[in-house]
Amino acid sequence: MDLKTAEARGIEVKNVVGYAGSSVAQLVFNVLLELTTHASQYNQRVSTGQWSTSRSFCLFDFPMMELTGKTMGLVGYGNLAKSVEHLARAFGMHVLIAEQKNATHIRPGRTPFDQVIKESDAISIHCPLTEATRDLFSMTELQQMKPSAILINTARGGIVNEGDLITALNNGEIAGAAVDVITTEPPPKDYPLIINKPDNLIITPHIAWATLEARTRLLHQLVSNITDTLL
Repeated sequence: MDLKTAEARGIEVKNVVGYAGSSVAQLVFNVLLELTTHASQYNQRVSTGQWSTSRSFCLFDFPMMELTGKTMGLVGYGNLAKSVEHLARAFGMHVLIAEQKNATHIRPGRTPFDQVIKESDAISIHCPLTEATRDLFSMTELQQMKPSAILINTARGGIVNEGDLITALNNGEIAGAAVDVITTEPPPKDYPLIINKPDNLIITPHIAWATLEARTRLLHQLVSNITDTLL
C-alpha cells in the first residue's frame, strides 16, 4: 500500500491489528509440542498395532523433550510474538527477544541476534518480510543453531530460505521445523519444499491466524474501521 500517495489524495487507510495473537500463539505451540512430543506419530503407531506387539507397557520410538527450562527465541516482537512469549513463560521457558540482525545498538530487553540463534532451543519468527529480512534464516544461521533446536515460521514466506531449510533438516543441523507460510501461496503441486519435505518438517497452509475467534475479531474491527470513517 502506497501510504504517501493515499495521504496526498486524501484517502484514509486503516488496518486491522491485534486480532490474531492467541490464534498464532496456539499454532506455534501446537507444532512445537508435536515436534518435541510426537503425539500424532505415537497415535499412528497405536493405530497400526505396534503398541499391541510391544514387549514393554509403552513405546519409545520417538525422543521426547520437555519445554520447561528450555529457551524460546523470538524474532520480531509485536503483538503476535508477545502472545507466544506469554505461553512460553507459562511452560516455564526462558525467553530471549532478538535485536535486529547486525544492529550496532542493543535495545533494553533485547539480545543480540546471533546470540539468540546460538542459545535458543526453539525460535519463533514474527517479523515482516522486507529486503532486510528476506533469507534472514539461511544456511549460515541454521548452522549456528543447536542441533536439537526447532525453527518455527508463522510470519511470511521468504524469511527462511526454503532450500537451505531442507538441507539443514536432512543434515541434522537442526532437529525440526514448522512453517505456516511459504514463498508461493498457494504452492504448485511440484513445489520443492513440499515434494522434498523431510519427516521433521511440519507444513500448515497459512492457518495460524484463522481460528473462528480470530476471524470474528478481524471482522468486527473491519466493520468498526469502516463505520468510524463513514460516520
